[in-house]
Amino acid sequence: MEYYKADERRYDGMIYRRCGRSGILLPAISLGLWHNFGSVDVFNDFIRIAHTAFDRGITHFDLANNYGPVYGSAEENFGRILKKGLGAYRDELIISTKAGYDMWPGPYGNWGSRKYLMASLDQSLKRMGLDYVDIFYSHRPDPETPIEETMGALADIVRQGKALYVGISNYDAAQTRAALEVLKELRVPCLIHQARYSMLDRWTEPDLLPLLADEGVGMIAFSPLAQGLLTDKYLHGIPENSRAAKESGHLRRSQVTPEVVEKARALNRIAARRGQTLAEMALAWLLRDKRVTSVLVGASSVEQLEDNLKALDRLSFGADELDEIENCFR
Repeated sequence: MEYYKADERRYDGMIYRRCGRSGILLPAISLGLWHNFGSVDVFNDFIRIAHTAFDRGITHFDLANNYGPVYGSAEENFGRILKKGLGAYRDELIISTKAGYDMWPGPYGNWGSRKYLMASLDQSLKRMGLDYVDIFYSHRPDPETPIEETMGALADIVRQGKALYVGISNYDAAQTRAALEVLKELRVPCLIHQARYSMLDRWTEPDLLPLLADEGVGMIAFSPLAQGLLTDKYLHGIPENSRAAKESGHLRRSQVTPEVVEKARALNRIAARRGQTLAEMALAWLLRDKRVTSVLVGASSVEQLEDNLKALDRLSFGADELDEIENCFR
């Protein structure tokens, strides 16, 4: 593949949103490297996906230490992508990574201790060939480690220059409030909260989203398509090559229930009347809420990424459409 040169019109079609009360603007759609960028995948496929993403104005690339599979391989591959040309645009990129889940054997390769977070970020930087990341997350709350230790490590990582901003992920509202208080005391504000959020999974709405808005913290939604349930993939059963058909994976066959399929079919009919696919409408529905800074999409092909980007063509909803969507869940 030839050395990469970015499209000169890359910023023309993307929408950028302010992340909380910070100076950072994020693209409305960001690229997550959770699946499809690991050692078991084809490098030439995901270098094309990454290049297309940036050419279409996606400046934010989201990783974690254990993304792959295998652990660490998504970061290694992203480092290769940077070396093959994308790194020339480093100052135009927001690169994030995380630590909090199982990464290496023994008592220091998991959860939220200072030792784990510090060591993990050093490993991540080495894998990607970077001096710093833009955002470093505590990937999940640790019930055993004091929140002061976990947040203190994040603050020190910023002071050391290894991350420009910090965030938290998978924290509930009470845990989030406690984390924000500690970070305020340390004078290193929390930039962003990454939470699972979709039409089918709305746990963030009662408490977390209002808290983030009040505190001026951005919110980025992962699994916005509910692992594919909010696409046309499962409208007529479980395809043989789908995630739900595999023994391993994050979407189980048991989750594709008749009730879920019926909801997806009803939503699909609404989307069709809007001139959108179900996936496009599901992304647009999240982005209609100004508290949602960005949504994270994964992509196994350039075509899938470009289909997701079409959601930006119509983000507005009429009151009748929103009522009809709500009726699908009653």
